[in-house]
Amino acid sequence: MSLDWLRYNREAWDQQVEEGTEWTLPVSAEEVACARRGELRIRLTPTRFVPVGWWPTTLRDERVLCLAGAGGQQAPLLAAAGADVTVFDLSPRQLAQDRAVAAREGLALRTIEGDMSDLSRFADGVFDRVLFPCASLFVPDVRRVWRECARVLRDGGELLSGFVNPLYFLFDDDQLARGELRVRYTIPYADLSQRSVAELDVMDTRREPLCFGHTLEDQLAGQLDAGFVLAGFYEDRWGNKALDARIATFGATRAIRSSRGVVP
Repeated sequence: MSLDWLRYNREAWDQQVEEGTEWTLPVSAEEVACARRGELRIRLTPTRFVPVGWWPTTLRDERVLCLAGAGGQQAPLLAAAGADVTVFDLSPRQLAQDRAVAAREGLALRTIEGDMSDLSRFADGVFDRVLFPCASLFVPDVRRVWRECARVLRDGGELLSGFVNPLYFLFDDDQLARGELRVRYTIPYADLSQRSVAELDVMDTRREPLCFGHTLEDQLAGQLDAGFVLAGFYEDRWGNKALDARIATFGATRAIRSSRGVVP
């Protein structure tokens, strides 16, 4: 099957909003109130919150890019904490969720539709921080994303990102759901090249986003090669009993943009 993955995933995420899936549900007024008090509870991965030590003392006037992070979840909390927030996402309906929360809570933020691997509308060094929740599995070239993040961050700026451990993509989905681990695929992984036409047709009917499983080298060394220094890391699990009982399937990094190759 030949698909325009960008257009397909835009439509798929719009459909996810229609269905009210977990990653499209806006934050509550209570969560916004906590953020206004400086209590940030933001997730880059499914269950764990970003450690307190990964945030500066204050986000007041800090220029933050929420990259592929629409849905009314992270951006409104950052805006409530005082940050100058721009949300950049593929899905118009996901972006509408951020605008809805902003209107509801009297918050200021900007929403821009676009491809996470093409930030050409932004000048060099215009952001202090990029928040990139677990979205790299929806883009084929994650190294390009890292390069773009490095370009739009000032020297000393920070990238906080979540990612899927590539081993998650090795196993047959149906058997995994039954608690069985049978290796079927290879890494790097892509729905478009490793699933059958019949399986892709089912995904199309369900409007499930197309996924890409990147190597750890592309995820981690890709950040280093783009000009970042890794300053923090943690792992997370989502709940698949067969797999998560054996190993963490998600990770998150704190990376600092450094032209000198050392932490500023």
